[in-house]
Amino acid sequence: MVISLQKGQTVSLAKRGGGSLTRVRMGLGWDAVAKKGFFRSKQAEIDLDATAVLYDARGTVVDQVWFQQLRSKDGSVVHTGDNRTGAGDGDDESIVVELAQLPAAVTTMVFVVNSFTGQDFTQVENAFCRLVDETNGEELARYDLSGSGSHTAQVMAKVSRDGGGWSMTAIGATATGRTFRDLLPSIEPHV
Repeated sequence: MVISLQKGQTVSLAKRGGGSLTRVRMGLGWDAVAKKGFFRSKQAEIDLDATAVLYDARGTVVDQVWFQQLRSKDGSVVHTGDNRTGAGDGDDESIVVELAQLPAAVTTMVFVVNSFTGQDFTQVENAFCRLVDETNGEELARYDLSGSGSHTAQVMAKVSRDGGGWSMTAIGATATGRTFRDLLPSIEPHV
C-alpha cells in the first residue's frame, strides 16, 4: 500500500513486515505542459534537476548529490543521471541511498527539485517524487509536486534518522533558484 503524503506529513520508513529499510530510491518524474499551436500541440523541454543535500545534527551541509556530482564522497548516495527534458514515463531522475552505509554524522537528507533552465512550475505537469524500497521495488510513499506556480524550485521532502530507523517528511515548500546552492536558504528552515 502506497502512502500519498500531504505537506508536513511524516511517515516511518520501517519495513511493513518489520526491520529497517536498507536501500531506497527517491524518484522524480515530470512532464512539460504541451503548448497548443495553430495546427498541433508541441511538447516543450523542461530541465528539472533532483538533488539530495546531506546535513549533520548541527544543520551543516556535509555533502550533496546532484547532476554535477553524481556520487556522495563516501559512495552511499548515487544520482542515476540528468534528464534534461522530462521525456519518458516513470522516474525521470533518481537518487539511490544506501541508508545503512550513510556516515553516522549524516542525520538528515533533504531532496529538492529545481528548474535549471529557469522555467517555472506553471510549465510543468504530472510532477511527483516517490520513495521506493530498492530491495523489492515497492513504492512506499508518493508526493505530488504539481501545484502550479511561478516558483522555479521546490523543497520536496526530507529523510531523517528516527531513533534506530528513518522517517520521511513531505515538505513541498516553493522556492526560486536554478541549482541547489540557490536553494540553501529555503532548505535551512526544514533541517
